[in-house]
Amino acid sequence: MGFQHGLSGLNIASQSLDVIGNNIANVNTVGFKQSQAQFADVYARSLTGAASESKGLGAKVATVAQQFSQGSISTSNNPLDIAINGNGFFRMSDNTGAISFSRNGQFHLDKDGYIVNSDNVNLTGYAADAEGKIFNSTPTNLRISTTALSPRPTSNFGLELNLDSRAEVPAPLPAFNATDPTTYSGTTSGTIYDSLGNAHVLSLYFQKNAANAWDMYATVDGASTPAGVPIGVTLGGGASQALTFDSNGILTSPATPIAISVDLATIDPELGATSPLDFTFDLNNSTQFGTGFGVNAITQDGYTSGTLAGYTISSEGFITGNYTNSETKILGRVALASFANPQGLSPIGNNLWLETSASGQPLVGAPGTGILGVLQSSAVEDSNVDLTAELVKMITTQRTYQANAKTIETQDAILQTLVNL
Repeated sequence: MGFQHGLSGLNIASQSLDVIGNNIANVNTVGFKQSQAQFADVYARSLTGAASESKGLGAKVATVAQQFSQGSISTSNNPLDIAINGNGFFRMSDNTGAISFSRNGQFHLDKDGYIVNSDNVNLTGYAADAEGKIFNSTPTNLRISTTALSPRPTSNFGLELNLDSRAEVPAPLPAFNATDPTTYSGTTSGTIYDSLGNAHVLSLYFQKNAANAWDMYATVDGASTPAGVPIGVTLGGGASQALTFDSNGILTSPATPIAISVDLATIDPELGATSPLDFTFDLNNSTQFGTGFGVNAITQDGYTSGTLAGYTISSEGFITGNYTNSETKILGRVALASFANPQGLSPIGNNLWLETSASGQPLVGAPGTGILGVLQSSAVEDSNVDLTAELVKMITTQRTYQANAKTIETQDAILQTLVNL
């Protein structure tokens, strides 16, 4: 029986060295998960079970279990390098639609803009529509579109300012003239955009006509008559908009945003943009205090067209495109998958695993939801192999191998003695 014991010991020591060697070989493999050889003893059994005085038949390798502990995270210069911090796997799809899973987040774009790994296997996730809205339905191959961002005409314009309550009311009150600064007490301007993305300058003028009472006028691109009367612009349906304040300097009228309409065909008939350009104008939080005229904030929601200049990936998996017009748009969202028993996954090489009956079905969702971990862009997850520990295991396993070889040598010596009798 001694040969059987020693042989089994040599066998498991050899297999353990194979596992240790594989761990060491993959110490620099991104997303690699180390394995551990787990052993079990072997006993002969009778019909009534193992005899209490049984000496055993040696040992065997029960399983080679992968250890899915978190690896350390290292930064990189590639925005498509993605590390998973926590639970989950990237969901991958090849050209045939076969689904696999990976912890290696080293990705790049192929010639068609799809996010792929080094073997051109596609990263999957949730697609976004033309407006950047994510549809959390069936994951699909993620693609970063380089299509230019279409222009958006201004639909809302906001202005927050202070009018100087100390401004004098001239007598007689002069007719407003956009080219004559003596006919108004303050002016400011902002940019608006038409349907083709052309930028236009909206200039606003404020003329005080009584205590706590002002008139607001507007021009677009400075269009006015020779007498300085604005053309092509209506404010709340008229040529001007009355503003009133209470004794505390708070705006009381208009109480709601007003409508502004710009007749672009009159201002520049060669543009070809949709005319008129209609948008709402909000003076909310504007005041009339005893300080100088000043603008606190200008906002508007239009923009010109832009091309994709770069992209970022958030911890929740949102892929956001950054465009040359300073706008952003969500292009997609990375999906992750988790398993009830990740050790039941079947490794197939190339940093990929396949689902099995032992692993259970994947639970697919967005990063940061449920039990799924979060992402870190421009970073990769290192192998979780502890090189020092593996070298120590190699030494102890070598000793185990030598000790089992010694039992065979001793058994051989005893047998040789018997033969020589």
